Amino acid sequence: MPNGSIYVPRDEKFTGASPQNLYETFWFAGRKNRLRVRAAVGVAGLVLGNLIGPRLGLNGFLAGVALGGLAALTDLLIAWRLHERTAVWRGKRRGEVRTGRLLRLALRRHGYRVMDGRAVPGEASIDHLVIGPGGVWIVDNEAWAPDVLIARYGERLFFDEKFGTSVAKGLIGAAASMAALLSRETGIEVTISPVLAVHSGRIKARGGVLAGEGLTVAYPWRVAGWIRSERTAELTADEIELLARTAARILRRMT
Repeated sequence: MPNGSIYVPRDEKFTGASPQNLYETFWFAGRKNRLRVRAAVGVAGLVLGNLIGPRLGLNGFLAGVALGGLAALTDLLIAWRLHERTAVWRGKRRGEVRTGRLLRLALRRHGYRVMDGRAVPGEASIDHLVIGPGGVWIVDNEAWAPDVLIARYGERLFFDEKFGTSVAKGLIGAAASMAALLSRETGIEVTISPVLAVHSGRIKARGGVLAGEGLTVAYPWRVAGWIRSERTAELTADEIELLARTAARILRRMT
């Protein structure tokens, strides 16, 4: 039966709703339950503080209040972070703005140049071009639903049950086009590594970084650290300047 099941009655209030709207609906519907859990966590901290405070030479009541408040605040921050991680997928934040800010904050002081919204004329476009002492990278942004599992099996990437080949090929092609253009214009042999910053979704890898099929997938806050640790070339300050000026001249800026 298209768009439904013969075994489950259709709920009209969800008919035509997007996954993002459904997520928001269920999130706000669970607010009372989260408050109950937070209260229980706070009470547990209060009791524990009263028990261990005197053993540490502290006032039991004050220790209980402090520990209970800290426990409740921790629960609040965890819930906020889980919801905030879906902001790009829900359309409340722009992934390229967030990633660009993180890249500049972590890389500029180490001699890296970060250029946003660049494209090979008539061909590929990417969100960020990074040029620095360790090489050249392109970084694109994508958002999936929070329950989408991103994993590698063998050398293949998977986004839930879907192959990641089409995503990988697109970015690898963009990297190759930009590398060929920059190499031709500057005389510097350039290899560009593609990176995909994932907003929401779950990456099945220690540290939130996964590589497969020639593409690296990482959470936005892990991209800059990975770039610094994975040096693919040794570029001098003059070469970085030449590549950055050439990229600014020949790569079309996306608005």
